Amino acid sequence: MATTTMAASELYTKYARVWIPDPEEVWRSAELTKDYKQGDALLHLQLEDGTDLEHKLDPKTKNLPHLRNPDILVGENDLTALSYLHEPAVLHNLKVRFIDSKLIYTYCGIVLVAINPYETLPIYGTDIINAYSGQNMGDMDPHIFAVAEEAYKQMARDERNQSIIVSGESGAGKTVSAKYAMRYFATVSGSASEANVEEKVLASNPIMEAIGNAKTTRNDNSSRFGKYIEIGFDKKYHIIGANMRTYLLEKSRVVFQADEERNYHIFYQLCASAHLPEFKALKLGGANDFHYTKQGRNPVIDGVDDAKEMSTTRNAFILLGINESYQMGLFQVLAAILHLGNVEVKDRDADSSIIPPNNRHLTVFCELMGVTYQDMSHWLCHRKLKTATETYIKPIPKLQAINARDALAKHIYAKLFNWIVDHVNKALHSTVKQHSFIGVLDIYGFETFEINSFEQFCINYANEKLQQQFNMHVFKLEQEEYMKEQIPWTLIDFYDNQPCINLIEAKMGILDLLDEECKMPKGSDDSWAQKLYNTHLKTCTLFEKPRMSNKAFIIQHFADKVEYQCDGFLEKNKDTVNEEQIHVLKASKFDLLVELFQDEEKATSPTGAPPTTGGRTRLSVKPDKGKPGKSSKEHKKTVGLQFRNSLQLLMETLNATTPHYVRCIKPNDYKHAFTFDPKRAVQQLRACGVLETIRISAAGFPSRWTYQEFFSRYRVLMKQKDVLADKKMTCKNVLEKLVQDPDKYQFGKTKIFFRAGQVAYLEKLRADKLRAACIRIQKTIRCWLARKKFLRMKRAAITIQRHVRGYQARCLATFLRRTRAAIIIQKYQRMYVARTIYRRKQAAALVMQCILRAYMARQLYKALLREHKAVIIQKMVRGWLARQWYKRSLDALVYLQCCVRRMRAKRELKKLKIEARSVEHYKKLNIGMENKIMQLQRKVDEQNKENRTLTERLNGLEVAHTAESERLRRELSRLRCAEEDAKNSNNRVITLQEELERLRAELQSTQKEKKAIEDWAQTYQDEMEKMISELKDQNSLLKNEKNDLNRIIQEQGQQWTEKMQRALKEETTQLESDLNEERSRYQNLLTEHLRLEEKYDDLKEEISLSVNVPKPGHRRTDSTHSSNESEYTYNSEFAESEEGSRGMEDVTKPSLDMALFLKLQKRVTELEQEKQGLQNELDRKDEQFQRARTRDHEEHKKARSAELEYESLKRQELESENKKLKHNLNEMRQSLMGNTGAASAAPGSPAYKVLLDQLNSSNEELEVRKEEVLILRSQLVSQKEAMQHKETMTEPLHHVEDVHKLTDAKEISQAYMGLKDTNRSPRFLRRPLEVNELVDRLRSPLPDMSKLNEDGELWLVYEGLKETNRLLESQLQSQRRSHESELEVLRGELQSVKEENNRQQQLLAQNLQLPPEARIEASLQHEITRLTNENLVNPNEDPKAYRISVLRRLIDLMEQLEKQDKTVRKLKKQLKVFAKKINDLEGGQIENVSPGQMADEPIRPVSIPRREKDFQGMLEYKKEDELKLVKNLILELKPRGVAVNLIPGLPAYILFMCLRHADYINDDQKVRALLTSTINSIKKILKKRGDDFETVSFWLANTCRFLHCLKQYSGDEQFMKYNTPKQNEHCLSNFDLAEYRQVLSDLAIQIYQQLIKCMENILQPMIVSGMLEHETIQGVSGVKPTGLRKRTSSIADEGTYTLDSIIRQLNSFHSIMCQHGTDPELIKQVVKQQFYIIGAVTLNNLLLRKDMCSWSKGMQIRYNVSQLEEWLRDKNLVVCGAMETLQPLIQAAQLLQVKKKTDEDAEAICSMCNALTTSQIVKVLNLYTPVNAFEERVSVTFIRTIQTRLRDRKESPQLLLDTKIIYPVTFPFNPSPLALETIQIPGSLNLAFLTRV
Repeated sequence: MATTTMAASELYTKYARVWIPDPEEVWRSAELTKDYKQGDALLHLQLEDGTDLEHKLDPKTKNLPHLRNPDILVGENDLTALSYLHEPAVLHNLKVRFIDSKLIYTYCGIVLVAINPYETLPIYGTDIINAYSGQNMGDMDPHIFAVAEEAYKQMARDERNQSIIVSGESGAGKTVSAKYAMRYFATVSGSASEANVEEKVLASNPIMEAIGNAKTTRNDNSSRFGKYIEIGFDKKYHIIGANMRTYLLEKSRVVFQADEERNYHIFYQLCASAHLPEFKALKLGGANDFHYTKQGRNPVIDGVDDAKEMSTTRNAFILLGINESYQMGLFQVLAAILHLGNVEVKDRDADSSIIPPNNRHLTVFCELMGVTYQDMSHWLCHRKLKTATETYIKPIPKLQAINARDALAKHIYAKLFNWIVDHVNKALHSTVKQHSFIGVLDIYGFETFEINSFEQFCINYANEKLQQQFNMHVFKLEQEEYMKEQIPWTLIDFYDNQPCINLIEAKMGILDLLDEECKMPKGSDDSWAQKLYNTHLKTCTLFEKPRMSNKAFIIQHFADKVEYQCDGFLEKNKDTVNEEQIHVLKASKFDLLVELFQDEEKATSPTGAPPTTGGRTRLSVKPDKGKPGKSSKEHKKTVGLQFRNSLQLLMETLNATTPHYVRCIKPNDYKHAFTFDPKRAVQQLRACGVLETIRISAAGFPSRWTYQEFFSRYRVLMKQKDVLADKKMTCKNVLEKLVQDPDKYQFGKTKIFFRAGQVAYLEKLRADKLRAACIRIQKTIRCWLARKKFLRMKRAAITIQRHVRGYQARCLATFLRRTRAAIIIQKYQRMYVARTIYRRKQAAALVMQCILRAYMARQLYKALLREHKAVIIQKMVRGWLARQWYKRSLDALVYLQCCVRRMRAKRELKKLKIEARSVEHYKKLNIGMENKIMQLQRKVDEQNKENRTLTERLNGLEVAHTAESERLRRELSRLRCAEEDAKNSNNRVITLQEELERLRAELQSTQKEKKAIEDWAQTYQDEMEKMISELKDQNSLLKNEKNDLNRIIQEQGQQWTEKMQRALKEETTQLESDLNEERSRYQNLLTEHLRLEEKYDDLKEEISLSVNVPKPGHRRTDSTHSSNESEYTYNSEFAESEEGSRGMEDVTKPSLDMALFLKLQKRVTELEQEKQGLQNELDRKDEQFQRARTRDHEEHKKARSAELEYESLKRQELESENKKLKHNLNEMRQSLMGNTGAASAAPGSPAYKVLLDQLNSSNEELEVRKEEVLILRSQLVSQKEAMQHKETMTEPLHHVEDVHKLTDAKEISQAYMGLKDTNRSPRFLRRPLEVNELVDRLRSPLPDMSKLNEDGELWLVYEGLKETNRLLESQLQSQRRSHESELEVLRGELQSVKEENNRQQQLLAQNLQLPPEARIEASLQHEITRLTNENLVNPNEDPKAYRISVLRRLIDLMEQLEKQDKTVRKLKKQLKVFAKKINDLEGGQIENVSPGQMADEPIRPVSIPRREKDFQGMLEYKKEDELKLVKNLILELKPRGVAVNLIPGLPAYILFMCLRHADYINDDQKVRALLTSTINSIKKILKKRGDDFETVSFWLANTCRFLHCLKQYSGDEQFMKYNTPKQNEHCLSNFDLAEYRQVLSDLAIQIYQQLIKCMENILQPMIVSGMLEHETIQGVSGVKPTGLRKRTSSIADEGTYTLDSIIRQLNSFHSIMCQHGTDPELIKQVVKQQFYIIGAVTLNNLLLRKDMCSWSKGMQIRYNVSQLEEWLRDKNLVVCGAMETLQPLIQAAQLLQVKKKTDEDAEAICSMCNALTTSQIVKVLNLYTPVNAFEERVSVTFIRTIQTRLRDRKESPQLLLDTKIIYPVTFPFNPSPLALETIQIPGSLNLAFLTRV
């Protein structure tokens, strides 16, 4: 590449990187080690491996090597975005994308380069198709789907046909690319008819692959023919059909295959299916049994099951309408070809050959083909020669016979191929007119082999034509771009291959000379070669002759020089077949074979093809039917001529369309996955025109920037003074300063155009500027850091010095202190030592003294002890001796005394006996006695006194003695016990003493044993201590082990706990996900049901339009019926009632598509099964609820008895009120009959006053009665059901059993009271006397239950109960009959009242025309007159009729008063309006008022006081007004006015109030009609305005409110507990609408899904622009150079969506839903779905856009997500789960920003990105692209590390998130606090026909 002096000196500097040629790698990268200067002959380079190299420049051209692009541009999506456009840059960019990033698609301007990965990639799913659908081509990463979308979009936008040209070598992936393009069209467009054309288009692929594809050395599924498929579209751009053209089938493969190659797949599929019963007649075997299938010696393809492929092919045949008989015919022909190949030809002689008779394979061939064996065997070895006069049959040699056999096989296969293509086209043909088409051309690329023959010549000729068309198209686009931008157009020199095309196809060209040589009788390949040499060798530079060959020629093609061998050219161009063999086949009895050859004479037929190697299915030349003689001549058209004509037709078709180019590249010849061979890639890039595109772009201005992008990118190169308000002028000024050469750029209208390399130069300036800025920043930062470090070191040094000096001072002080302390320590130490020695000596002396003194003291003690004991012994002995002596002496003395005293006593006795006998003695005695008597008398007296005292004392003592005696007695008894105890103790002591003695003996023996035991114990203790120490050691070890085990157990327990919690959490999550999945599946079924229903309605409308039904009203009725059927299939009544009408409709309706019918039937069945499952679940829940309710049944009994008591009281009150009313009516009648004159009715008269009083009271009483009648009516209905239930429960047998079970009086009383409560009712208040007596008897106390039972009273009680039941039942029957009769009477009265009401309305209308005063007077006069006339009738004749007439009059008066009251209110309003205008005239008007008017004033109705009516929250309407109600309230209602001005959910409340009234009057038909009309009308308005978010949100809110009302007022306790008592009074009483609640719930689900779709359609265009492309934080991202396909600018322009746009839209959604009164929980679910859509769409685009995967874009995304989170916080919606849906996007943004180098980074990424799949993580890492040179790419090793760590993850392999997922919605019950009776209907709704009740 030549480079200017300025560029060379500035760009080729040190460290600049260049590309140099290399024989192995084609190009190698090197770095300059020295600046290049002008005139240098060589460059000093260093290779990437560190090798130094001197690169010599070409001395002639002086061209410098190609510069390498900056690293930030490597890996770009578009090659034209590269600064330097040249071959090495293209090759390196493709290699980096393919090897490092695993990206197989790359743009090169308008060309999509596709590299075959030889590996199945997950990038072709439906999710990828949906992601690319509707996107601009430059906004997404390169993909075949992007090209297909661009073609589809341009077809719809420009209304111009499109073509996609797919080319490349064999094995490059052309067929796969074409197949995916067709799959894209089939998916995004769909078919306009019911025949599923897109499936048929895709089904043609396996058929064409089976008959036209084969295994080659380069490709296992190589297309051996070219095809052009036109996919037709209608005006709505739906697929309606397709048409296929084929080119140049390789017929030679039928009879010959090279090593490692195979024949066409169909043959191997047949052989693999030979075991099937239907193929037995074909007599096939394995592929190795046939010559035509075993030549490649490798009949098996790894990973391919031919038998399975055969099944796929047969299914495709069936789908395309080729039935089984035709298929078997095709297989029969194919089998015959295989058998024909096995026919052996033997030599008869040198010039003839023969087939042996009864050749098995030829026999089978003839049987299969239906021909005779003799004819076929004869003409295989002979040929017919015709001359002008004669015909000869000539035998042919073996070689020619074999060639003839192979030619026949090829010809048959070509015919079969053409026949299949024709039938495929017929199956794909559509009767609908084609509006436009997209053609997909799958054609061979440029080929060059070692031996190139006629096939390669035709292929390269076709590629020359296509390359010319491609060059012209690229040139044209460049020219249009320049003209559009008003750039001066200069002619670009590009390679024009027209000379090469002329060499091939011009007159006297190669093909012309070939055809001419074929016409020569003795023409040969050698003579033809000589003609070529003579004609072109000297005249054409593109034609050359090989040096070493005279049978070859060389053509200089656009891609390379190719040498063709002339051998076989003439034979292949003629493509001759033995005509006699064809005649034999035409005479076959096999119909299909005859059909194959019936157009043999019409070789130019559009559906036929000549039997040539270059066979095709369509030709451009049409047959001339007017000249039959020309057919034989046309039949001799050569293959080259036919191919040239068909190619010309193809070029005309392509030139009439807008082409799109896909160039497929084969990366290596070994089919290794993601292996890149630079040599092979460069060859193909040169051959496919990619480099030519680069060269054309580089010749002009390849780099193009908008002014805004240029300004944003290169703002750093501008100074502040250079920035002007006009960015365009700013860019011009700056660019003129930066680039001096004005030829290097041009200014367009909207863009700046740069020459090649200028963007790299600007990037270098920008990088230098940024590098200088970085250096300055680094310098400043480093200076700041160094100064901070210096100051920190200075402070640290000062601190260290201070601390060191202080340390030294402390050390000195410490030394001094220690010296002084050492002296002191020495002193005290020495003192201590001396003291210690002294004390030790002193202690020793004291111890010795102590021991000695102790010894002496012990000796003294022992002596004293011995002396003391001796004294004691002496004392005791001496005492004993003295006592013995004393005892003996005492005994002697006593004995002596006794003897002396006995002697003296005897003497005294003797003396006394003598004295007693003398008188003197007596006298002496008496004298002494008198004195003694006197003394004694005194003494007696004293004694008496003393006795008294003593007696008293004695008494006291006796008392004390008694107490003491008692005490002593007790003490005595105690002592006796003690004595006994003592005795016992004594005995025990004796025993113990004996025991003690025994124990002493034992003690002695024990002491001996003890000593032995002690010795043993000591030994044992030593052993035990040793053992204990060992056990302690073991114990410590065990404790440690125990602690370790406890710790392990705790850890395991914690782990198990965590595991169980985790498992429980996972199980809970799984159950929740299963529940959500079930909900989602059910709601998806509802969606599918709705879609099928809408499709069914559309089909009905189309059928109705096609049949031209004259009565559209009838058609509308049918649609209503169908809608009802679809909605109420669950209801058996509706299904039966509508079966007849539906059957009638189906009779007259044309037959629909059976497939659609089956789909509908299957869908309905699935819905019914799903509904049945949900119903079973609901029944189970209800059963559980009922069981819970039974526990509270007893409590409800008491409440029910109280209610019944209340009802009886109300009944009595009503009876008393009726009596009162009758009395008032009698008074009225008497007063009216007594005064019949006109004066009696005058105002002020008594009759008039009585009438007014009675009227007022009657009005009040009537209001009260209405309320009570309603209450009684509902209670009568409920009591009727209760009585029916209790009649069945009160059978006599049960009573007998129950009575026998009762055993006490209390139970009997309770039983009777329960029975009485059961039968208590207002109907049974008047009971006979027997019942009261029985009650009194039962309530009386029962003293003895056994006596009662013995007397039989219990049986009497039971009999009484039975009598009571019978009596009550009879009364109930009589009451019921009277009630029914009264109902009949009341119905008649109601009808008459209605008639009277109509008459009164007419009268009122007449009265309204009068003035107010006259109006009131006339009405009252009329009423008084009417009452007077009616009261003249004698009431005694018919009291009942009289009562009815009075009631009628009361009702009429009340209604008239109400109407007059309304009139007065209106007049009051008018008076207020005109009050200010008449203030001045008010006094005069008062004076002018006449006395009559003043007198009339008090009689106005305004002055009559009246109680306000009490409403019950119901709305009444007539049945004929139902359509008007639905129309005004649903169909014509505008949500915005209702949402702004009225209460939320007002239509739902109104509908429910109407429904309540229908339920109140027990009108089943009215309820069903209203619900059906409501549901159908909501569906109708949503179908009409389903794309309006406000309408859908409004009806979603009202449908939910209507559903909540049905629940709230259903009467179920689970809902009633949220109501007020007044609301519970408004519950529905007659109908259970649970089934309709389910229908409304399904309708709400459908509306919710429609709301989500509507919201998605609004948000979808904003998401990518606002979340990804727009720079919310300006200046962070920067704009990289882009290629030809400009992406959406990140700079916000007018009309560009930003994040603020998304937030504004979210605010709009939220405010609309809040205004409509949507449930808060439902709003949360909607917001969650909104955020999921935002996150999924953003992440999907991020995964498909390489330019968005950068660090700065991650920052932008995280900022945007934070703004959304802030919005959630502002709306109090943080807990709705919306942020969880953004987790994948948040983690992807974090992944873009985290460090991605080390293993720790990989571990952090794996733990952080748990919401992303492995494929998504790897995709983001592969796509990560640095925006600036300072960032680094992610290494392949790091990505592999991530894959290794994540390989154990169990997750879906899907790359993209499904944006169509709708979370299952739930509608939590939300009761309304609003009271129904307070709701007012505004007049704006036009619902005046509704009446509040």
